[in-house]
Amino acid sequence: MMKNFAYVKAGSIAEAIKALGTKGAKLHAGGTDLMGCMRDEVFQVEKVVSISGLKDLKGISAKPDGGVKIGALTTIAEVAASASIAEKYAVLAQAAAEVASPQLREQGTIGGNLCQRPRCWYFRGDFHCARKGGDTCYAVDGENQYHAIFGGAPCFFVHPSDIAVALVALQAQLMITGPSGSKAVKIENFFVSPDKSIEKENILAPSEIVTEIHLPPIGGKVRSSYRKIRARRAWDFALTSVGVVLQFENENVSKARIVLGGVAPYPWRVGAAERLLIGKKPDSTAAAAAGQAAAQGANPMRDNAYKVEMVKGAVEESILAFT
Repeated sequence: MMKNFAYVKAGSIAEAIKALGTKGAKLHAGGTDLMGCMRDEVFQVEKVVSISGLKDLKGISAKPDGGVKIGALTTIAEVAASASIAEKYAVLAQAAAEVASPQLREQGTIGGNLCQRPRCWYFRGDFHCARKGGDTCYAVDGENQYHAIFGGAPCFFVHPSDIAVALVALQAQLMITGPSGSKAVKIENFFVSPDKSIEKENILAPSEIVTEIHLPPIGGKVRSSYRKIRARRAWDFALTSVGVVLQFENENVSKARIVLGGVAPYPWRVGAAERLLIGKKPDSTAAAAAGQAAAQGANPMRDNAYKVEMVKGAVEESILAFT
C-alpha cells in the first residue's frame, strides 16, 4: 500500500522546479515508473510534482538546421508512430516500438523512459542494497542472469531504456532546465556510471527536469536500426539490444556508431566494433569481426555469460541487415 503524499499539478516548468526543491518531492510525467517505485517503496515520496499537463513539453517538430526536436512529455507511442522519425531516424522509431507493451507506450514519455530507475530485483525488492544506501550489491553472489557484463562494478544493474540506446547512437542532445536556467547536454554525458555514483543513474540535480530531446540533422546516406533480444515478445526488458547508425560513401561505411543495451548500467558504446567497419562493406566478414570486437572486455558473472555470445550475434546480425 502506498503511503500518503502531497500532489502538485504544475502549471509551468518554473512552478514544477520550485515544487521539486522541497524535501521528498518526485517528478511525475507519464508515471509508469514512478508509481511502481512508490508502490514497492523503492524510495520515500512526500510530494508528487506532476508536469503531465504542460503542453509546451509535448510534440515532435522540425528544427531550422534540419534536425528534430522532441518534447520530453511526448509519448513513446507518438515517437514510434512518427513518419518523420521513421524516415530519418529509424533506430529511434524501432526502439520506441519495442518498449514494454502498447498500453505502456501510450502512457510513458520519452523523457521518463530515459530517467527510469533500475529494474534490478534486489533494488526493487526488500534488500538494502548498495544503490539504496547499503554496502552490498547482492547480484554479485546472487541471481545475476540479467545483470551487467560491462562497466558494472560496484553495482551491476543494467540500464532499462531502449530509447537511451538509440539516442546515444544518434548523438542526441538533451535540454535540462533547473533553478539556474536551461543547458544542453550530450546524451552520452547524461548517464552516471556506478563507480562515479552508487546512488544516481544520471546527472540530474533534484530540481532539474529533462525538457527536450534534440536530434541532429541527417546528411548523406545514413542507415540505422535497433535490435532487441528479450525473453518475451512484449512487456519485457532487453537481455541484449543493439542500436546501429552507419553512414556510407558509395558502398563502404564511412562512419559508424554501435551502442549496446541490456548489458551495462548505461548505454554501452563499442568503439572497437565501429572502427572495424570503417572503409568496408558491411558484409559477412566485417559483420562477424565487429560482433567479436563488440564483446571485448566483457566480464560476466556466474549466470550471465550467455550475454557475451548474444552480443556477438546481435551485432553481427544487425550489420548484415544493411547488406
